[in-house]
Amino acid sequence: MEHNLYIYNTLSRKKEQFIPLHNNRVGMYVCGPTVYGDGHLGHARPAITFDILFRYLMHLGYKVRYVRNITDVGHLENDADSGEDKIAKKARLEQLEPMEVVQYYVNRYHKAMEALNVLPPSIEPHASGHIMEQIDFVQKIIDAGFAYDSEGSVYFDVEKYNQKHNYGKLSGRNVEDMLETTRDLDGQSEKRRSVDFALWKKASPEHIMRWKAPWSDGFPGWHLECSAMGTKYLGEEFDIHGGGMDLMFPHHECEIAQNQAGLGKDSVKYWMHNNMITIAGQKMGKSLGNFITLDEFFTGNHALLTQPFSPMTVRFFILQAHYRSTVDFSSAALEASEKGLSRLMEGYARLQKITASASTSLETVGLRAKCLDAMNDDLNTPIVISYLFDSLRIVNLIADGKETISSTDLEELKFVFKLFIEELLGLKSDNEANVSNEAYKKAVDLLLNMRLEAKQNKDWATSDKIRNELTALGFEIKDTKDGFEWRI
Repeated sequence: MEHNLYIYNTLSRKKEQFIPLHNNRVGMYVCGPTVYGDGHLGHARPAITFDILFRYLMHLGYKVRYVRNITDVGHLENDADSGEDKIAKKARLEQLEPMEVVQYYVNRYHKAMEALNVLPPSIEPHASGHIMEQIDFVQKIIDAGFAYDSEGSVYFDVEKYNQKHNYGKLSGRNVEDMLETTRDLDGQSEKRRSVDFALWKKASPEHIMRWKAPWSDGFPGWHLECSAMGTKYLGEEFDIHGGGMDLMFPHHECEIAQNQAGLGKDSVKYWMHNNMITIAGQKMGKSLGNFITLDEFFTGNHALLTQPFSPMTVRFFILQAHYRSTVDFSSAALEASEKGLSRLMEGYARLQKITASASTSLETVGLRAKCLDAMNDDLNTPIVISYLFDSLRIVNLIADGKETISSTDLEELKFVFKLFIEELLGLKSDNEANVSNEAYKKAVDLLLNMRLEAKQNKDWATSDKIRNELTALGFEIKDTKDGFEWRI
């Protein structure tokens, strides 16, 4: 398949041409949410980043199997094999079944993803639904000699692994600096070294979520689920593994070690990581208490927000920065994104109403090639957006009757705008979201067509009355050479 898509491989620390392992089929695994709280803007960024990649790979003609997991067991409070399972803790505090907690937040997550126009993955496996696969994976690692049973829990032996392989090659960490010289670890005497991580944890008597395994009644470690589910659905070797940069260590580093130890190979060809969203330079996250939930963005119900922001404004805000760059949140930045998105979608709407002429009076070619080049350069969505904005000048000149465009060039321009705005960037008009009732839109169009007839009949009183009444209801009406345009 001919294309020039280059993506940044975190493992090699350089851009590499994307060449799939299996001709026209692509396997892509992305770490999804840990469902124990409301999603925030930081959760939206990986979802949108890899939605763009998913869309673009399909546009290139690949058959993509996109797996995005749900972590609903094994993620302990401090990510260091101690503390309480986050789902179990919430279930205990609220006197619910753990799966009630999971279902509640999964439903909210799906609703937010739908609002953000994030396409659903091909498969969305739950960690709790793949316990047997994880037990089997632990046994493979034990059989290979890279794990040990300690008081019913099983730990990965990082020191032994590092003697044959490179633990730390993804994150660039030096394992020698991490290894301890003593086994007397604070509250973690089960481990030989503090850097060792849990593959299986023996459940304490009060622990709610537990399964039978050869070593104990317990539950899998957090890192294990992705190794087990990724290779189950995508094979022992697959193309892309993605997630937020905060998962690079320890989560993804541990995954690489598990796969190499248990399967004898590196499973992933391309590792991709999106950067963080920050507030005043600090990562946005639940642990820091500085996060704003997506619902709060949509309703404006937060002290740091000056107003509500639509899901499309949030999506556009994220796409205006390259996925590997840090984005610092502010309400002012979102207000600017709202205005920019409005201008882009208004221009797109004007383009649909342009009528062709016999010839084109200005240069219109090249937009498609430039936008594709930007996408091929590691999904450079900000450059794509800049090219679309540059082309709005042409659209407005033609719409205002100052320039002309042939039918062939007009169809090409319409095709390119639709391809990149709707299909690849996944943007849609807020008017479409707010005015979902087709009958309602037709009623407004009917009133404005009656106003046009009144103007043609020089019935200025009726014309002004319709315009004034609609304006008072919050409609913005613009007369054009072909009729009218309106928005809320």
